[in-house]
Amino acid sequence: MKNVFDALGDISQKVMAIVLAGGQGTRLYPLTIKRCKPAVAFGSRYRLIDIPISSSLNSGIRQIAVISQYFASELNQHIASTYRLDQFQKGRFELLCPEETSLTRVYFEGTADAVRKNLDHLLDTNSEYFLILSGDQLYNIDFRPMIQFAINTQADLVIASLPVKENEARRMGLLKLDENHRIVDFYEKPSESYVLERFRLPQHHSSFETCPKYLASMGIYVFKRSALVSILQEEGVDFGKHIIPLQLQRGKTYGFAFDGYWEDIGTIESYYQANLALTKQEACLEVYNQDRPIYAQSVHSPSAFIGDTKIKHSILGQGSMIQAKEVSNSIIGIGTIIGQDSIIRDSVILGSHSPAIIGKDCLVAKTIIDESARLGDHVRLINKNHLTTYDGDGIFLRDGIIIITSGTHLPDGFTF
Repeated sequence: MKNVFDALGDISQKVMAIVLAGGQGTRLYPLTIKRCKPAVAFGSRYRLIDIPISSSLNSGIRQIAVISQYFASELNQHIASTYRLDQFQKGRFELLCPEETSLTRVYFEGTADAVRKNLDHLLDTNSEYFLILSGDQLYNIDFRPMIQFAINTQADLVIASLPVKENEARRMGLLKLDENHRIVDFYEKPSESYVLERFRLPQHHSSFETCPKYLASMGIYVFKRSALVSILQEEGVDFGKHIIPLQLQRGKTYGFAFDGYWEDIGTIESYYQANLALTKQEACLEVYNQDRPIYAQSVHSPSAFIGDTKIKHSILGQGSMIQAKEVSNSIIGIGTIIGQDSIIRDSVILGSHSPAIIGKDCLVAKTIIDESARLGDHVRLINKNHLTTYDGDGIFLRDGIIIITSGTHLPDGFTF
């Protein structure tokens, strides 16, 4: 097999990554009240957008375009201050938003429509392949083998795929491959049982009830330049619903198998669990591999200060000041301040330059606290009424998880 650099020359100049970061993020509400989903903090110091960008850079890709739409300003400021590629590093960042003129106001109607409406900018490169990524997924992927596969097969489109169970299959696009890994059938988010049965893997792939039974699209695509230009001349605003079925009819469409960690941050529950998985270091995003780092915005803060605190299975952000009684199974964001005798359990506190502050003698359990929130002394966040869903003034519940939104102030003695 030829090496990818032999086939493409300099991969940094021959492949462009396109990160789609324009979603409104309604399923991650209320964390997306004031920001787009890719700008949401993750794992104490990162933003969701850092994962696809870092994986691209770690794969040798130096041409990256980020297409945003909702609340684009904060996201673009983060990218501009975190990633500083220039002509001397043979790198290029494009931050693309809907363009408003005196005659038209442009909105992106879907993933494919976002690429189509920015195609003139994207084609202003010598890229032979376009790697299309989502701005709200977690993974550690070296994209070079997938690009190599696209070259070897002369594919017009390669879709990254992984095996999933039935409960996941209903919310994803399903693939059926032949013995040469060509995609012979595709269906986006099937709900009918007969459609699911059509995509069930052979028995030897799922001999036990708990084993994966379907092959699903990860929403990661490699398009040959000419194929992308051609297919976007067709009607259709979304890759999964419209463009992929059209491309399948044209042929030269392949699936590339992936068997590592991957998580789509689609709900508050998935976001919460993906954060807490970092505290156990099991089935989680790999953030401690110094050879393939996850890049983040530079923070000029001192190391975390820990008082007389019992800490167990937790990640403490840079610059945090913790004098709590206990912090367990929790993520503590950059700059967070926690007062004496407080207890933090199974919780995610988002950090930033405007960090959260938690007073003395508080009890916080199964809670997400957003940036710049303030908790007075003796606050109890315990879901005392065992609710599943709740919408209030600065306090919400989703799947039994309490969310305190950005800027919310809870007074002394508040109990929820």
